[in-house]
Amino acid sequence: MIIVRSVAAVAMFATVAGAYAADPLADAEMTKLASVSGCLTCHSIESGKPGPNGMAPIGPAWQDVGKQYAGKPGAGEFLTRIVLEGSSPYSSHWKGKVSGLSMPPNAVAITEGNARRLVDWILALGK
Repeated sequence: MIIVRSVAAVAMFATVAGAYAADPLADAEMTKLASVSGCLTCHSIESGKPGPNGMAPIGPAWQDVGKQYAGKPGAGEFLTRIVLEGSSPYSSHWKGKVSGLSMPPNAVAITEGNARRLVDWILALGK
């Protein structure tokens, strides 16, 4: 039963992620959602973008996040929770790569459904 659910979840994620990766309109829609939600204040979409005043970026680029979590079971749920609830500065694997210490909670800026859509798109960027 667990294996069947896992296979179904992977198939569903692959379908959603594949749809985002192949759809330029989805890119524009997700970029707009990220912009109005304030995400682009700290994050860039493409890897290698500098942060303010030439420092390390505040948060990781979403292509890097997508690559970091590509194919990891539960990544979508985990990252959605991070978006909504924030992250701990003590457990970040982005230390030394970004100038921000942790991600603040964003539940006031984005709904859970929109956070999940954005996370699915971010994960598709890592392919």
